[in-house]
Amino acid sequence: MDASSSPSFNLPAGGTVCGLGIDFIECDRIARVLKRQGDRFLSRVFTEIECEYCMSMSNPVPHLAARFAAKEAVSKCFTTGIGRELGWKSVEVRKGDRGEPIVHLDNKGKALLRGLGAAGILLSLAHTAAFGQAVALIYRQI
Repeated sequence: MDASSSPSFNLPAGGTVCGLGIDFIECDRIARVLKRQGDRFLSRVFTEIECEYCMSMSNPVPHLAARFAAKEAVSKCFTTGIGRELGWKSVEVRKGDRGEPIVHLDNKGKALLRGLGAAGILLSLAHTAAFGQAVALIYRQI
């Protein structure tokens, strides 16, 4: 069975890639900032949904790192970086029906997506005790 017909692999048919981004971050870096800035860091970078999920884990740092990497990876897809056009909270990582990561965008992010004529963003996360990683892909339906 090829990947496009597999029920657990839901790539849109007839799509075109509009952007690709990847990011990789050391969990120690996130742990240091979290220790130094605490709630100030969390509230500046992560949404309430992301904080609730990550902080419910026995070790929230790898989960925070993966979501931090996701925000960076999506910003690379858009070629904007994090800043005026796309903020930290413009990109939110939620859980889908099967537990897969889903990108939810605020109005700034939605405007960028529309500007590309794109249909959505696919996201893959990975983390270990030492590293968080994300790969994001913006696609357009044709």
